Amino acid sequence: MAYTMTPTPPGPVGSQCCVCKVELSICGQNLLDRDVTSKSDPFCVLFMEVNGKWVELDRTETAVNNLNPAFAKKFIIDYHFEEVQKLKFALFDQDKSSTQLYEHDFLGEFSCTLGTIVSSKKITRTLLLGNGKPAGKGMITIAAQELSDNRVITLSMAGRKLDKKDLFGKSDPFLEFHKPGDDGKWMLVHRTEVIKYTLDPVWKPFTVPLVSLCDGDMEKLIKVVCYDYDSDGGHDFIGEFQTSVARLCEAQDASPLELECINPKKQKKKKNYKNSGIIIVKSCKITRDFSFLDYILGGCQLMFTVGIDFTASNGNPQEPSSLHYINPLGTNEYLSAIWAVGQIIQDYDSDKMFPALGFGAQLPPDWKVSHEFAINFNPRNPFCSGVEGIVQAYSACLPHIRFYGPTNFSPIINHVARFAAQATQQETASQYFILLIITDGVISDMDETRHAVVQASKLPMSIIIVGVGNADFAAMEFLDGDSRVLHSYTGEEAVRDIVQFVPFRNFRNVPKETLAKAVLAELPQQVVQYFKHQNLPPINSEPA
Repeated sequence: MAYTMTPTPPGPVGSQCCVCKVELSICGQNLLDRDVTSKSDPFCVLFMEVNGKWVELDRTETAVNNLNPAFAKKFIIDYHFEEVQKLKFALFDQDKSSTQLYEHDFLGEFSCTLGTIVSSKKITRTLLLGNGKPAGKGMITIAAQELSDNRVITLSMAGRKLDKKDLFGKSDPFLEFHKPGDDGKWMLVHRTEVIKYTLDPVWKPFTVPLVSLCDGDMEKLIKVVCYDYDSDGGHDFIGEFQTSVARLCEAQDASPLELECINPKKQKKKKNYKNSGIIIVKSCKITRDFSFLDYILGGCQLMFTVGIDFTASNGNPQEPSSLHYINPLGTNEYLSAIWAVGQIIQDYDSDKMFPALGFGAQLPPDWKVSHEFAINFNPRNPFCSGVEGIVQAYSACLPHIRFYGPTNFSPIINHVARFAAQATQQETASQYFILLIITDGVISDMDETRHAVVQASKLPMSIIIVGVGNADFAAMEFLDGDSRVLHSYTGEEAVRDIVQFVPFRNFRNVPKETLAKAVLAELPQQVVQYFKHQNLPPINSEPA
């Protein structure tokens, strides 16, 4: 049992683009008792697999004399959906003050991916010894929570009878919102647009993260300053006031909140000075800006389906020149793509049963062409158990089908879309469908496919296309609406971009994890975009 001791991990583990931070809470139950005169004094060590080695990230405090510890120290990890983040939780009985783990008695360990934890929110598992056998009755419970304040505040502001600052006209007022910085100085958070030639402005509603405005503390003082805009940058001060978000929240649509805008210099000079105008908070609403992880922690399942191209252009699978030829290492580009995407997605589907479909082949016994068949030859139950099940069904079906054509995508897209459409009837953020299509060539039914994608863009569904071989994939790039909006042949626009295309050839000589990152990079954003558009919060989400 080799552990690498690294008190400070080298740089952030994983890619630089972190989705968010996750806090893990650890409890142990019925731990082994390694002490003769008293109970064990357990502590938990967290490791992450980095380049094939276990690297220590952090450890909890020691719970003295306790076989059922609930550790106060939390583990905080950067969460990356598009990576397999393997974690190991090892428990030890502290015997000495040494930091070396071999100086302490081993109480058991548990390994899993971070994806497994966040998709379940809370898991309880058996602790294992180094030989793989249970560590007595010892169990570990790990609970995940997103570490981010996702509240946003939307303010609708206006002014009345502001001071006139321009010699030949009225004022051109705008507002600035400031919060106290760590250095004690006011820090600008937001600036509204300028409303020209008026003393009674009505600004557009705006939304900012609550953390930005007041560090999430609704009682913290914030300062609102009103200026008259000047094109030379020398804006004239009209007035200011201090308030808090809690106070702003008193404003309702029916009863706005009115706050006096004060110019301290004028206030000192003029005895009968009242104010420099009124700033009106027409409405103030605090809502949650839900993240991908909010939906996953809320119980949303990612429903994964694979579509495999068995057209003749792939070549005879018995010959090494074929894209379906399984080499002596037991792989090919189709299998590499299935593994790269499947090993990430499978953590987010509780039953891990995945439909695997083929298209473009002639099937026994009558050798009719099918563009939507179960590769396990069981149309009533096309599900495969885990990614391994898909790989086994794929390898088993190759000798029994005849590669043919044409390359039609629309039947498989419509197949998954039917299930995604059923999911919309639940009116909860409980399921999102992902179709992985692996293909070697040009789409034959481009009009039908464009139409199918445009219709699917209205559903909880995303399509990932991996192009294998060296064909011209210009049509695939066209479907991936990163640069322009996709249109159906009827002229209808896609509601959102749901297609991500990558050519496998760009990833042949790089680590296999790189393909998964490229393929899945847009998926979290697509999931959030769909549920927000449908105004569906995560299941069991807390009010703001």
